[in-house]
Amino acid sequence: MKKTISIFIAVLVVLSIFVIPASADEELFSNEVKEYYKNLGLQGTTLNIYNWGEYIDDEEIDVITQFEKLTGCDVNYTTFESNENMYSKLSGGGVSYDIIIPSDYMVERLISEEMLLKLDYNNIPNFNKYFDSENSGHLIENGIGDYAVIYNVGSTILIYNKNLVKEEPTSWKVLWDEQYKGKILMFNNPRDAFAVAQFALGQDINTTNMADWDKAADYLLEQRQKVRPEYVMDEVFIKMESGEYAFATYYAGDYELMVENNPDLGFAFPQEGVNTFYDAMCVPKGSQNKKGAEAFINFMMEPEIALANAEYIYYATANKAVLENEDYSLIDSEAVYPDELKNTQSFHNLPVDTLQYMNSLWMKVKGENDAQGLYIGFFSVIAVVVVIIIAHILKKKKMAKFYNV
Repeated sequence: MKKTISIFIAVLVVLSIFVIPASADEELFSNEVKEYYKNLGLQGTTLNIYNWGEYIDDEEIDVITQFEKLTGCDVNYTTFESNENMYSKLSGGGVSYDIIIPSDYMVERLISEEMLLKLDYNNIPNFNKYFDSENSGHLIENGIGDYAVIYNVGSTILIYNKNLVKEEPTSWKVLWDEQYKGKILMFNNPRDAFAVAQFALGQDINTTNMADWDKAADYLLEQRQKVRPEYVMDEVFIKMESGEYAFATYYAGDYELMVENNPDLGFAFPQEGVNTFYDAMCVPKGSQNKKGAEAFINFMMEPEIALANAEYIYYATANKAVLENEDYSLIDSEAVYPDELKNTQSFHNLPVDTLQYMNSLWMKVKGENDAQGLYIGFFSVIAVVVVIIIAHILKKKKMAKFYNV
């Protein structure tokens, strides 16, 4: 009897795994919303999405799973670490994506190189309902809005460890302070890394003056020699939360994620200024499922989905329904929604010759460190080999003496 009851309970538990999510869906969306997505005819299709890491809710309601359930569309979801990584993958060919989420300057570049498809807003009715045009409308002027729907907005920020840094930093130049050698994490992408140096030097982050880029590169090389920073992207979370590093350059929303796991972290907006940006949902040329892509963009603007993403990602939202929702917990965050930022600049697409020059300088900045690392590694191996050989010789001599050879 006990065995029968145990089996019965086990069956109920297994069934509950399948039943509970279905009932959760019933509560999450209205019948009207469910019918809308069901009638799109996406059953049996596939949608390929390319997004930043940790940039969509996959815990509270699992956005991708909800979209698949509502539409019957299968989603392949992969991630990238930087706009440059995404661009290389996209421009290299051999891959087909239906949705990508680049940042402002990369959106401009992709448009200029005719790598995006124009959006059909008839398939994105939630845009007119929920887009915060009052605060974010200016970001999609000059034709940007024909190709892109803003996902989130944000800024760069300087994150510091209060246990290692006793005073709140006010300048990017603290990242060149030798007392923090080996304790600094820098952006591992050229636009953001150069921008830190450019802000510190008082430059325009969209300069086309090659001499300015030379000065910024020299300043980054000086930083290499003085403090030996580590260049990271997604690894910044684990490293900064560990408490072993003094500073990290990253994005404002991510600070809120880090401080949850390490309350000893603080943040600052350096006086020289910060980069403000947006990330946007776009459909690249070569998409095999544009209808599904536009349905997904519309789905991402559903109030329930937009709220879940905003709470998970911790970036400022461009969705009116979220901003007006009393349950939205981040509206009072000084990092995500600062009262006023001074001396802000935003990236724009650079001319091809400037981009090429920047990339060559970036290779020089990174290459010197890589070369130093190779030299250190090479000589370390040589040293180990020498020690082993010496030890082997001494051992042979000792054995020879022992046996009187």
